[in-house]
Amino acid sequence: MFAIVRTGGKQYRVAAGDKIAVEKLPGEAGDTVSLDDVLLAGDGGEIKDSKGLVVSAEIIAQERGEKIIVFKKRRRHNYRRKQGHRQSLTLLRITAVGGAAPKKAAAAPKAEKVEAAADAAPAKKAAPKKAAAAKAE
Repeated sequence: MFAIVRTGGKQYRVAAGDKIAVEKLPGEAGDTVSLDDVLLAGDGGEIKDSKGLVVSAEIIAQERGEKIIVFKKRRRHNYRRKQGHRQSLTLLRITAVGGAAPKKAAAAPKAEKVEAAADAAPAKKAAPKKAAAAKAE
């Protein structure tokens, strides 16, 4: 079974046992990461429903890619700029393709923030009413 996942603004075709280098992801070597942005899934020549699918991966290492030289020049103007760049990468080993997406437990903290914002909002609305009442007198 294979899947096409999106991470770091790029798309990757993965299957169980593959090793890929993606844009830097948080975590240490040995940690497990779930890639839940699955665009397409299939088995052989068949396309399967990718809704709710998760790709599990293990972080092999955090490293940096090859150095790329950025050289700018404007001829006849004595303008030359040389700059190097090394992209931070995460090496992943795909452990499993498939399985259900875990339900997000982060929804509860957002509700607490909404309640805190709701408590603060009436206090702000009450102040202009008092000022309007003072102007009327």
